[in-house]
Amino acid sequence: MLVAVLAGIIAAVIAVCIVAVIVVLRQRYVETHATTVSDMSTLDTVGVGAEDDEDIRVKSGEAATAKPSDGLSKRFGVLGVLAAAIFATLGAKLWSMQIMNSGEYSSEAEKNLYTTVRTPAPRGSIFDRNGRVLVTNRASQTVLAESEVSDSYDTIRRLSSVLGLPVGIVRQRLADTSHGAQSQRIIASDVRLRDVAFISEHADAFPGVSVETRTVRAYPNAALAAHVLGYTGSPTEDELSVTVEGREIDSNDILGKSGIEAFYDNVLSGEKGQRNVMVDASGNVVSVTSETAPTQGSDIYLTINSAIQYAADQALAKMIAPTGEIGTGSGVAGAVVALDARDGGVLAMASYPTFDPSNFTNGIPQDIWDLYNTEESHAPMLNRTINGQYAAASTFKAFTSMAGMEYGYATESSYWTCTGKWDGFNTGAPQWCWEHKGHGTLDLSGGIIHSCDTVFYEIAKAFYDHGPDGTGEISATALQEYVEKYNFGKATGIDLKNESVGRVPTPEWKAEHWRNVPSEATWRGGDYTNMIIGQGDILVTPLQVAAGYCGISTGKIMKPHLLKEVRNAAGDVAMTFEPEVLAEPDVNLDDLNYVRNALRGMIIYNDKVRDMFDEEGLQAAGKSGTAEHTDRADDAWFVAYAPYDNPKYVVACILEQGRSGSKTAAKVVAQVLGAAMRADAGEDGEVGRVAGSSGKSLVLNFSADEGREE
Repeated sequence: MLVAVLAGIIAAVIAVCIVAVIVVLRQRYVETHATTVSDMSTLDTVGVGAEDDEDIRVKSGEAATAKPSDGLSKRFGVLGVLAAAIFATLGAKLWSMQIMNSGEYSSEAEKNLYTTVRTPAPRGSIFDRNGRVLVTNRASQTVLAESEVSDSYDTIRRLSSVLGLPVGIVRQRLADTSHGAQSQRIIASDVRLRDVAFISEHADAFPGVSVETRTVRAYPNAALAAHVLGYTGSPTEDELSVTVEGREIDSNDILGKSGIEAFYDNVLSGEKGQRNVMVDASGNVVSVTSETAPTQGSDIYLTINSAIQYAADQALAKMIAPTGEIGTGSGVAGAVVALDARDGGVLAMASYPTFDPSNFTNGIPQDIWDLYNTEESHAPMLNRTINGQYAAASTFKAFTSMAGMEYGYATESSYWTCTGKWDGFNTGAPQWCWEHKGHGTLDLSGGIIHSCDTVFYEIAKAFYDHGPDGTGEISATALQEYVEKYNFGKATGIDLKNESVGRVPTPEWKAEHWRNVPSEATWRGGDYTNMIIGQGDILVTPLQVAAGYCGISTGKIMKPHLLKEVRNAAGDVAMTFEPEVLAEPDVNLDDLNYVRNALRGMIIYNDKVRDMFDEEGLQAAGKSGTAEHTDRADDAWFVAYAPYDNPKYVVACILEQGRSGSKTAAKVVAQVLGAAMRADAGEDGEVGRVAGSSGKSLVLNFSADEGREE
């Protein structure tokens, strides 16, 4: 830039100097050759064109003051000066280009002559904790063409005939410059081997056309762990405009769009190759001067166990859609997650309905995309384990019972009588227990085992009576603050993007939420009684419930994680996940043991649940839950851990519109927990292909008078 400025200044100075010299020389010439005018006699009677009969006369001794040739001479002078300035400027610029900036212009010309085109690298593979392949790459025969092929109708016609593509499509793909003006155009992917052989054998008939073996994602078990693994695709315009540290994103890259593929995209994406080409003035590739092969990305090993994952995917599908059509079983959608309570490793994470990631390999077909976005399909792309937010129902009672014991509103010697309905606030509008016939007299353990709502209504009333609207001994958020010790209302931090945080309602939240409806904005006793049984405005995710029960079973909540380790291209371990304590609730150990025994009793004393767990050979503790709705069937919950006296694994399940937690969700939990214990014993479980959702469903009948079942 500085050199260019100096060159301009020098050119201007030279031009000014030349103009000045020309003006001086011309002035001297005029002075030296000035014409001497002789005396002239007076001319009479010349009055041509004179007015008022006055003659024009030239007196003797006076010279003429103007001649026609004088003006013409000045014009030639100006033109000469202008021409001299132009030639001086051109000369100065030529001198600047040839002498002063010759190296810079030579470098720019070199850049225009040679162009570097980046080629995408194969992504790293994804394995389960035992080295079983979950995602890998497969070879895809890809037909490529140089841009100048667009000028050859014969070549276009031959490509159309061999590949079975309309001529217009071939032309359209040849005109696609989204991968770069000098990049080879992708005409077709996953080409048949016989078509590849024909093009190779008749290379003279396809000038500028080549065939490469590229890689695309492959999923050996179809939809197995689909929501964990995620899918890949081409970058959007927004993604192209975002600068990622240490990485340049091109339009022909393949990016992770969801799941592990997205969260660890920079690890899985390798180092791009480079293709240096020489181009002519029109931008056409003349020759390839050098080419560097791309380097495959690093491999990722997950904490997922394929056998447990397969059991989870199959259990959900058989429960919800045994014939492949949603509604032919129990519920319309659901999720199940299995955690290692000792280190937070995710052994299985399944959501139903699910999808087949291979549908996204070369861009998802429009008909499948449309199918996935219908109401009838029940959102197959949604990972309900981390993004489904539900009322916690009676699974929440394990935490709220301990809150009652912490504040002394419930003890081991406390007893309550359940008649089936309760109106402790004397509103005239009683709240019902799920068992309308009543449970009779129960202690706290019985309240947990039989999930008696009345017991917990009484505890909730005690929180209200001792709060700001009562004696003022505790704050209005004492109950909320206790359950938040178990990480409710916060993200777990799992290595997946966009995890939902749920909600623990408070008076402040309610006032803000209902700010436009003042009559609903006041925090009342009914808010306590709803929240304490996991109803009302409380929202949780299945992962939060599983993590919370890890805290119940072991006393610690480990941060849930999917990554086990990363291995580079040489197979060396480059990174290992270190377990992290997410929370260690400060609670009374005697209270905790009391609740643990009650959770064990819940499985022992419920005949149907006990049989499900006995069938899997499990000694477990757990809790059912059924979340009520006014406009659809109830959601079914179950969460359990095993072995109950030496907890290793926790499994939580939600079935949307599954009705009874102890009848439906409990079966899924027992099957997944059983698979985990068998894997722990060293057994090799079954692993097979999992089908994506068909997108079909039946309309379920619903009656508001059905009543809730635990």
